[in-house]
Amino acid sequence: MDIKPLTGGLGAEIFGCDIRNEAEFDEIQNAFAKYSVVVLRGQHASPEDHLKFARCFGPINVNRFFKAVDGYPEIATVLKEKDQKTAVGEGWHTDHSYDQVPAMGSILNAREVPPYGGDTLFVSMGAAYEALSSTLKGFLDNLWAVHSSRHVFGSSTSNSEAAKSGRLGNAEAAVQDARHPVVISHPLSGRRGLFVNPVFTTHIEGLNAAESDALLSMLYEHCRQPEFQCRVRWEAGDITLWDNRATWHKAINDYHGYRRLMHRITVDGVALSA
Repeated sequence: MDIKPLTGGLGAEIFGCDIRNEAEFDEIQNAFAKYSVVVLRGQHASPEDHLKFARCFGPINVNRFFKAVDGYPEIATVLKEKDQKTAVGEGWHTDHSYDQVPAMGSILNAREVPPYGGDTLFVSMGAAYEALSSTLKGFLDNLWAVHSSRHVFGSSTSNSEAAKSGRLGNAEAAVQDARHPVVISHPLSGRRGLFVNPVFTTHIEGLNAAESDALLSMLYEHCRQPEFQCRVRWEAGDITLWDNRATWHKAINDYHGYRRLMHRITVDGVALSA
């Protein structure tokens, strides 16, 4: 097994591993804990293999809104057809931050990729927090933010291309609201990191709307710096797992006219604390 970091601060590729080999799991898990984003190259796994590997990390968190893979209700379909314009997940976000107990992470399997484009970008929220001034850290450490699924998956989005095409649905189930510390201690490492994101975070408690919007906008702009990022360029068969408590991610929609099909499994997490 050959582990190669993607950048100086986030992400790694692993070559020569096999998710079907249980003896290799501990080394993969250790890399996941260290790098937050791990790309397992050349897996070509079946849905059964994908599920068995995911369960090594914990119970499956079934997504309420994505269309499931036929015959596999625990696997979400992440799809953009060649005639569609929008990709699901184009905005910077953290999966399931709207849940009271956010997901540990997601495990995405590339089933069909375009000849170019369709990369995924990630941000280290620990590195972003550590780059802030001590004064701002002290202010943020005492704040809580509200996250919601309503404005992203609810009835107001029923006219979106993703909803009309059947890629997203179940809008009536978009009733989740959750509050989390703006800065969390990672459940495994204890590393401090920001836990707000542009898609699901609605506001910061205790601030008026203008103050909340301004602070969140400043934090988002700070987090988008390339120094905190890594980029995953997909090949068919690759599996990438990422830690939702430590990262943002977004899909790059630059492959119009081509099909991109991914299978995603999300794993349960634990309650977050400051």
